[in-house]
Amino acid sequence: MAALKLSRIFVVEERSNPSTDFFVAPELKQSELDVEHFGLNQLPQLVAGEQVAVVFVRYISKLWQRWIRLHANQVQRLIYFMDDDLFDLSAFNGLPWRYRYKLARMAYTRKKWLQQSQAELWVSTPYLQQKYLAWRPRLVQACLPPATTQQLTLFYHGSASHRHEIDWLRPVVEEVFRAEAGVSFEIIGGAEVNVMYRGLARVHVLHPMSWPAYQALLSRGQRDIGLAPLLGGRFNQARSYTKFFDITRAGAVGIYSEGSIYSEVVSHGENGLLLPNLPQVWADTVVDLVRKPDYRQQLHQQAVRSSSQLERVVWDE
Repeated sequence: MAALKLSRIFVVEERSNPSTDFFVAPELKQSELDVEHFGLNQLPQLVAGEQVAVVFVRYISKLWQRWIRLHANQVQRLIYFMDDDLFDLSAFNGLPWRYRYKLARMAYTRKKWLQQSQAELWVSTPYLQQKYLAWRPRLVQACLPPATTQQLTLFYHGSASHRHEIDWLRPVVEEVFRAEAGVSFEIIGGAEVNVMYRGLARVHVLHPMSWPAYQALLSRGQRDIGLAPLLGGRFNQARSYTKFFDITRAGAVGIYSEGSIYSEVVSHGENGLLLPNLPQVWADTVVDLVRKPDYRQQLHQQAVRSSSQLERVVWDE
């Protein structure tokens, strides 16, 4: 591709995905051209006279079809990549109906248009290369993607009764992500929580689990900053400070609501942090903790000591 007089390459994908990372990105890296990524509902701005290549990864939206037609004189190469047999409806047998509909609507029905547009076909396996031999497909080898930087884990493990806190935390997480690319967020919840946090790429939604399973999860450690906001409301007035133990057992330092039950066990700046329920304050504090690993360790070590002391107090009584 480097021999062609292209200025940029546009990769069009539903979202970040393994197909791009394992196949398309390594292949395009050889071109030494600027590669820009767009979603199915995002469109680029072209510079007058420039020539570009467009690579569709698995799916094609009608919006992009219209864009290609409008800018056909500037799209020097049109490429479609697939790593499943997306042009044969019989290959979809056995798949969930919703997924089959998606594949048919956004891949299978685009085959004729791609051929009419003289698009190149890139495939991931010799099987696909042989099956669509008449299209003269290019076999793209899988490559190991570059290792991502180690992520710090921010988490909130509230149950379904904490709906208001789950909703309240979303802008906090969004602001942290905007400031720090090396942070991921873990939360427990069902489909509703998954929808609520959709669009934030580094969010991991864990299914609700039994208490023994949750204890096993915490015992692995490997978490860094735990969040425990407690908003106003009659139901929250009866809460205990058990989240302090959970966060500490997870190997993390905790941020808690000031003026709540947590004030009984947390001393601000010693074994955790107590903050007013202001999203921007929480986001700024998380970012500050991310950038101060020694301070995090100091707070966590003191939290471990506090947990042990609280256990002794209970038994002494």
